[in-house]
Amino acid sequence: MPEEAYWNPLVPELTVRSLEASLRFYAAVGFGVRFRRDRPAFAYLELGQAQLMLEEQHGEGWDVGPLDRPLGRGVNFQIEVPDVAAVHLALQALGVQPFRGIEDSWYAVSPYQLEGQREFLAQDPDGYLMRFCQYLGTRRAA
Repeated sequence: MPEEAYWNPLVPELTVRSLEASLRFYAAVGFGVRFRRDRPAFAYLELGQAQLMLEEQHGEGWDVGPLDRPLGRGVNFQIEVPDVAAVHLALQALGVQPFRGIEDSWYAVSPYQLEGQREFLAQDPDGYLMRFCQYLGTRRAA
């Protein structure tokens, strides 16, 4: 019996200027296209359990105001990947400069425990800020 497809209960849909340019960026990161349609130009992407929808800007879109670059101001999307360094290199090969380089960050999750991740930030072709992270595990808080 085939395994049922996983549908994330929260999936951001980003308005993009060029679906093809965005697909090149997200494919380099490791996202695959689950499905797409032509009118309006749309793609549903996934990487593990991370899911993202992209829709090319069109006259009947749900835009609530002007779309000035960079899009998505005030938000960053964290996406867990198996190998941050590989994603960093793949984006550099596309000419994407990181917004913030690779670093290890440790966050308090309780008074006694920290969880770590290796992360960097990059903007997609429309300026959406993506934080790619790799889980490093836990350690005791000092």
